[in-house]
Amino acid sequence: MKKQNGYSRAVKIWLFIGVVLVFFQVVLGGITRLTDSGLSITEWAVIQGVLPPMNEQAWQQAFEAYKQAAARQYETVHSGMDLQAFKYIYFWEYVHRLWARSMGMVFLIPFLWFWYRGMISRALMRRLGVVILLASLAAVFGWIMVKSGLNDDKRTWVSAYKLVVHLLIATALYAYLFWTWRTYGAAPSSGKVPASVLRLYKWGLAVLFLQIALGGLMAGMRAALVFPFFPAISHGQSLFALLAQQTQNGVDLQNFIDYEPAIWIKALVQLLHRGVAWLLVVLLSAALWKSRRLSSYQKRHIHAKMLISVMILQVLLGIFTVIHSIGRIPVDIAAMHQAGALLLLGVVLYILSELRRTDGAANFA
Repeated sequence: MKKQNGYSRAVKIWLFIGVVLVFFQVVLGGITRLTDSGLSITEWAVIQGVLPPMNEQAWQQAFEAYKQAAARQYETVHSGMDLQAFKYIYFWEYVHRLWARSMGMVFLIPFLWFWYRGMISRALMRRLGVVILLASLAAVFGWIMVKSGLNDDKRTWVSAYKLVVHLLIATALYAYLFWTWRTYGAAPSSGKVPASVLRLYKWGLAVLFLQIALGGLMAGMRAALVFPFFPAISHGQSLFALLAQQTQNGVDLQNFIDYEPAIWIKALVQLLHRGVAWLLVVLLSAALWKSRRLSSYQKRHIHAKMLISVMILQVLLGIFTVIHSIGRIPVDIAAMHQAGALLLLGVVLYILSELRRTDGAANFA
């Protein structure tokens, strides 16, 4: 399994498993938000929280704790909820937390074995240190996010802004681990890639992170409910007219904090999310166009098909999410849309890693 240059196929498989685990953890986080499950577990019990309530009395105590700590959400969103319905929302938050704990064990045990066998180089160790830091930040900020929605008589859900920070940390963890997996033991090829091509892909990557952040705001503010139409963005009053009217009346910065009753904030977020989506499509399409004639980039046609397919899928999922957001967000489509964003991010990183090899960059093991 181990080669002379320090590269180990077992380590690479382990890194890939880590990427898959983080991918599903982020998707589970999205489902937790979409099902209003994030406030169902009212304490952060790292060890005791491994097991759910084990009897009816324990379930009833957990339910009562939720009704008191998340009183506004219970009264406005889950009014009349019975114990069985509470178990449903508890399930998603519990799975989200349990998956995070499982990730820690899957990461730790092989790491100790690889480290003991001398299969982890200094370069990889430094990268794994960043992975651990990002994972720890995601866990801690996840609890900070949940706390923002507990014992708060003004908020129905957790803060959308804290949700975005939590999402971006988790996305950065996914991207960094994905890049570590792709570049571990990579053998460089000959040839040079024009800086303009790399620049377009990097700009696409930056805009994709912005789009994921806006997607987090869409979910956190439930902005899709405001204008569930496509391609039109109006219902009686157009989105543009609403924003123009709000500008004329003066922008109250307090609306950005107390955004729940401020429809125009949600309309603005939806407009930005739609606009940045088309900007991203243009940037990535331009990158594909410029790289079409790179003779040293042998897999360019396969990668172009991959990227175009995922972009089309993601745009369609976004459209379907919006037009089905009538009264409630469709959990299944919205979760697939979030998974599609991570898949698109992975494809862009994959292509960049291939261009990196083509560009003759040095490998690390």
